[in-house]
Amino acid sequence: MDHRKIFQIILILVLLFSIEVSAQEEFIDFESDLWERQGAEIIQFLGRKSLIGSASLKDLEFENGIIEVDIAVTGQKARTYPGILFRIQSPGNYERVYIRPHRASLYPDAIQYVPCFNGIDGWQLYNGENYTSAVDIPDNQWVHFKLEVAGSQARLFIDDMDEPVFVMNYLKHGVSRGSIGLNSPRTRTAYFSNFKYKIDNTLKFTPIPEIELHPGIIKNWQISQPFPFSQVDLEKHPDEQELGKIIWKQVNCEPNGMVDISRYYGRTGREYDCILAKATIHSDQEKVMQLQFGYSDLVTIFLNEKLIFLGSSPYQGRDPSFLGIIGYNDAVYLPLREGENELLMWVVEAFGGWGFMAKDGNASYVAEGFSQAWKIKKELRMPESALYDKKRNIIYVTNFDRFSAPGNQFISKVTLDGKIQQLKWIETLSFPTGMAMFKDKLFVVERRNVVEVDLETGKILNRHPLPQPMFPNDIAIDKSGNMFVSDSRKGAIYNFVNNKFEEWIKGTEVADVNGLCVHEDKLICGITSDHSLKSVDLKTKAITTIVRFGEGIMDGIKVDQHGNYLLSHFEGRIYRVTPEGQIIKLLYVQGTRCADFDYIAEKSMLIIPALEANEMMAYKMEN
Repeated sequence: MDHRKIFQIILILVLLFSIEVSAQEEFIDFESDLWERQGAEIIQFLGRKSLIGSASLKDLEFENGIIEVDIAVTGQKARTYPGILFRIQSPGNYERVYIRPHRASLYPDAIQYVPCFNGIDGWQLYNGENYTSAVDIPDNQWVHFKLEVAGSQARLFIDDMDEPVFVMNYLKHGVSRGSIGLNSPRTRTAYFSNFKYKIDNTLKFTPIPEIELHPGIIKNWQISQPFPFSQVDLEKHPDEQELGKIIWKQVNCEPNGMVDISRYYGRTGREYDCILAKATIHSDQEKVMQLQFGYSDLVTIFLNEKLIFLGSSPYQGRDPSFLGIIGYNDAVYLPLREGENELLMWVVEAFGGWGFMAKDGNASYVAEGFSQAWKIKKELRMPESALYDKKRNIIYVTNFDRFSAPGNQFISKVTLDGKIQQLKWIETLSFPTGMAMFKDKLFVVERRNVVEVDLETGKILNRHPLPQPMFPNDIAIDKSGNMFVSDSRKGAIYNFVNNKFEEWIKGTEVADVNGLCVHEDKLICGITSDHSLKSVDLKTKAITTIVRFGEGIMDGIKVDQHGNYLLSHFEGRIYRVTPEGQIIKLLYVQGTRCADFDYIAEKSMLIIPALEANEMMAYKMEN
């Protein structure tokens, strides 16, 4: 056989393999026998053959690929929830993405991802980033939806958008496979047309690190089998009731501490269901513990067989717009005895998700070698940024004080041992945030300008305007005096050229940019939109991702004496990131908003402003 024939055979095999890896795209007519219609109707709407109701494809094993469909809503302000079901493993177990047109332009949850376990769509349990997003839905117009799915991630594009309008990084069924379906009410408020799908194993998603457990989470729970709500007295401990044999099952919680009960049990009927959940809290001494918790939909809490709390939080239970979203929204104070304490709860499901969560509200994580040196409480006014002046041995602190009128904000001077030397050193500022120093000058970011201050006199020398700012945030200055300012809301970085600020970089790669720090020939940036730490080459503007986090606002950035990056995560955390991208958690203090901190290398000290708590803390750290 000659070489040409061998080459032709190899080429044919490669083409056949490619076709198998990425199957051909398939349009499926709604009248096709491939559909199993659950009360669906095929009608004409806006000039197209359309489907209303629910339908799913028969005998399909979809794992990775693309699902596309056009959706139109009538805009009659009716509550309608059209969406895509995918990886349907059984009628009550699937992933779902849907829209709430009546909430579009009003709330940031007009799109929702929700997993369904055992027939329960737990939308009250999954809310916020990764689970809900804002979108505008026009009335009486076909809108194209494209859903890409790979592994345990998915992303949704609308119409001709280049960037997804919604990213789902943690599909709760994990990597699974199953059929595809469409679902909408039969109220003629939402319609589907032009459905197609493609199996594609070549889609690439950026890997997302696991979300870490919050400190103090109670994660070792047991739950009972379901009981009919009508047979239970929520205000009585189960030992006081005739419930029969209780069968206990060990369960797992989400990284945020939530237990989704529907993973283990579905509904027993139309009546409300309830289960018991119990955990053991060990205490080395008699003390009072703040228990923060959330639940859906009703709960009673017992400690050592004594009733502590009764609460109700169902959908529309408090007012017509109340959603009943779960979160650490309540707290009780538990009188713990020394030794073992039994925490027990009744948890009732009415509609929209069945779950609970609980944690020690005062727990924190402090890495070995860390210790708190001092704390300033309730004297500063929303401290946002701290900056150490080695020459004058003083710490400057911007006071954001958003509750005062613009122009009433200020900078304080604080000593290294945590005493306020001068509360209002520089006044007449407008919501100041980041600071940087260069040649005896202090540069402060405010809402429309960068303020230049003489450090010797404390006098304002100049206000350098920023070009159409939206929310300027941090500032960094290199050794030559080149200044860079982040604008978080605009997704831009300014620099100072020819005695004025200009846009230097703008775009999706720096969307929601916050903290800045110059290190060697790179500008290190904290990017909240994708929770990443990135470097920008100061000469070429080439952007490189150093590391990505699973969640949170990326705030202050500093470099330690070993070339590692120190990063404050606004939700109360401080990390060390090696140049190779290894993440090391140093500090996690619940209820603390870690804003733009400073690191004093010669003192091995972190100075951390806690914005909303009106506090500032200093931690000593071993190198």
